[in-house]
Amino acid sequence: MKDIVLKKIDDLKEQMIADIIEVVKIDSVGGEPLPGMPFGKKVNECLIKALEIAGKLGFQTKNIDGYAGYAKLGEGNDYIGVIGHLDVVPPGEGWIEPPFSGYSKNGRIFSRGILDNKGPIMACLYALYVCKECSVTFNKPIRIIFGTNEETGMKDIEYYLKNENPPAMGWTPDCKYPVVYGERGRAKFKVSANKSNLNEFFDFVTKYFLQSKDNGERLGIDFSDDEFGKMQMRGYELKLEENKCIFNFTLSYPAVTNISDIILQVNSKMPKRLSIELIHNYNPVRFEKDCFLVRKLKEAYEEVTGLDGTPVTTTGGTYAKLMPNIVPFGPSFPGQKGIGHNPNEWMDIEDIMINAKIYALSLIKLAGESYE
Repeated sequence: MKDIVLKKIDDLKEQMIADIIEVVKIDSVGGEPLPGMPFGKKVNECLIKALEIAGKLGFQTKNIDGYAGYAKLGEGNDYIGVIGHLDVVPPGEGWIEPPFSGYSKNGRIFSRGILDNKGPIMACLYALYVCKECSVTFNKPIRIIFGTNEETGMKDIEYYLKNENPPAMGWTPDCKYPVVYGERGRAKFKVSANKSNLNEFFDFVTKYFLQSKDNGERLGIDFSDDEFGKMQMRGYELKLEENKCIFNFTLSYPAVTNISDIILQVNSKMPKRLSIELIHNYNPVRFEKDCFLVRKLKEAYEEVTGLDGTPVTTTGGTYAKLMPNIVPFGPSFPGQKGIGHNPNEWMDIEDIMINAKIYALSLIKLAGESYE
């Protein structure tokens, strides 16, 4: 079955790449909400196109009020869920070719969203399509879920979970390989002061941030562990807001600590005339490295690539922060960094093909009844 499925992916190369290019040609930067289009007209257009392609491939589809949509194979709530996103960050300047052109050269596609995250989630859709066409029997239904608000708040997942059950297990193809068994926590804070307390404000910011190591040492939050590494302070932003001086900062913290302990320790360093507010927090995500999900994704990655699939952690943040029971898995291979949000975002066609093969084999390993 494995050889049949992998060959079928090769046979569908031109069709899959054509559909991916059709999707990446849509400018899907989030915009002002409209009726039935909570994240704007352009994102909604991309969602409609992805569901149209899924329908063409023979899947039942569902549009969840413009917040998300999915293609499904099989019935039931105890499903395998694969979720990626169709919204993209603004293209910015510095593109050699127009950012939504689907331009390709020497086997490489350049477009905003080709890697982050349209190419990978469409590769997952085709992975499921190939399994269907090859008559793979699954013991669980499978959904390929298209998100629309990953880049600016993940309100799509909040809405999805109010209307649908979470998956029993699955992944998001929006990070890196090998399989990621843990994500750091991420918290954003706002320190504010009245203009009459500017001296205290700037003394605090200078001492604990600008002239301090970025591991939170002076604040007493320099937590570290062998799996996730050290605390990282970043995202510094100084501004005036409603006659107050504001300093924003973000923490990327290891799973050895928690947000309550962090807040307690930071508050112990705060001058009384300043105030601090937790803007938002995403708790760390951690799976056991030998659990069924992580183990099977590791096997699929190693069988397709021949590379070491030892599970890893990440400093990034994905849908796994909000969607229960999923791990980040792909699409970037070791050594591929700094591509997604930069000008001339790219993904090699060969890598798209390898991703589709990894994802097809992963589906079979997680839910296939007759895999050999």
